[in-house]
Amino acid sequence: MRTRTLSLSVVGSLLVASAAWAVPPRTLRPKSPAPAPHRAAPTPAKRSSPARPATSPGPVQTAHRRSPYVGALCADARTGRILISDNAGAEAYPASLTKLMTLLLVLEDVRAGRYTLDTMATATPDVNRCEASWVGIKVGEKMSIRDLCYSLMVESANDAAIVLAVHSAGSFDAFVRRMNERALELGMRKTHYYNPNGLPPNASKRYSWKNFNVTTAFDQLQLALALLRLPEVVTFTSVKTCDLIKTPGGLRVNVTRRVNEPVVQTRLRPGESIVKQLCNHNNVMVKDKQKIFNPDGTEAVDGMKTGYINAGGSSIIITGTRRGERAVAIVLGSSSSKERDEHASRLISDALGALAW
Repeated sequence: MRTRTLSLSVVGSLLVASAAWAVPPRTLRPKSPAPAPHRAAPTPAKRSSPARPATSPGPVQTAHRRSPYVGALCADARTGRILISDNAGAEAYPASLTKLMTLLLVLEDVRAGRYTLDTMATATPDVNRCEASWVGIKVGEKMSIRDLCYSLMVESANDAAIVLAVHSAGSFDAFVRRMNERALELGMRKTHYYNPNGLPPNASKRYSWKNFNVTTAFDQLQLALALLRLPEVVTFTSVKTCDLIKTPGGLRVNVTRRVNEPVVQTRLRPGESIVKQLCNHNNVMVKDKQKIFNPDGTEAVDGMKTGYINAGGSSIIITGTRRGERAVAIVLGSSSSKERDEHASRLISDALGALAW
C-alpha cells in the first residue's frame, strides 16, 4: 500500500473544516427582571406531542458506494508515478468506466489492421441485451466504428459497446474474454469484466451476466495509462457534444464541439435527420462553472469517462494537460456525482500544479 500524500489544498481544506467546527465562546447575559405576578391561566386542553421533524436520509453507504469515495488517486500520465493515493486497492464497481477497456481493444484492433475506423459495423440481436444510455441502433442497422466510438465516449451508449464488441471478437462472450485477458496483461489483477458496457446484472432483463464488473482505482490507472499511450484516444474523449443523425441505412455522428475548439454546425445529407444531441457526462470538462483553466486561458481537462450505477455510486477518470505535462485522476464509488466531481477536480488540479511547477 502506498503512503497517502496530502496536497496543500487538501490540508487547507481540513484546517478550514476544523475552524468551522470550533465551539464559539459563551457570552454571559444579564439576568432578566422577574416577571410581574399574574393570575393563573385556565388549564389548556391536552394536546398530542408535536410530530418530530422529518429528516432527510444521508447518502447511501455500502462497501462499493460511500462518502467521499471508495478509492481515489492521481498520477503523472507520462511516467505512471502516483502523486496522491487513498484506498486505491479497494474493490469498486466501474460501471461505464468499463467502456474504456472496450475502446482500448477496438483502437488496438484498428492499429493492428483488423479493420478501420471507417468500417461499417452491423447491429446483431445482441444489441437488445442492454438498456439506457443508448443511441438506439436497431438490429440490422449500421454505424461506422468511428461513430460507435464517439457514441461510446460521449453518450456512454451501452448498445454501441455491444455492437463494437460483437464486431471485434465475433461474439459477445468472446469479446468479454478478450477484455479480461487484456486486463491481466496490463497488471489489472483485481479487475474482472462480465460485459463490455458496465451494466449491472438484472434478472428482469434476463442478462447473461450474473455479477457486477469489479475493479480498483489502481487497476483503472493501468487502463488509463495504456489508453493515453494512443494519441488518437483524446480524439474521442475530448468531444463535448455531437449530433446523432438518422441515415437511410442506420445512424451516424457529427462532432459539433471539442475542448478548446469552436462549435461546428452539422450539415445533413439527403434523406438524413437529426435524432438528438449527444452530450458528454464529464461535468469537469463540460460545465463552465466546473472547468479547470491553464494560466494561458486554455481548458486543461480533455477526457476521459464517467460511470454510474446505483449499487456502485458515481465514478470518474479524468485527464488533462498543462505546459506539456499530462496528469490523470481517478475517483471510484462516490455517493453522488457532485462529491465525485469535487474530489476529481481537486486531484487533477493538484497533479497539474505539481507537474507543471
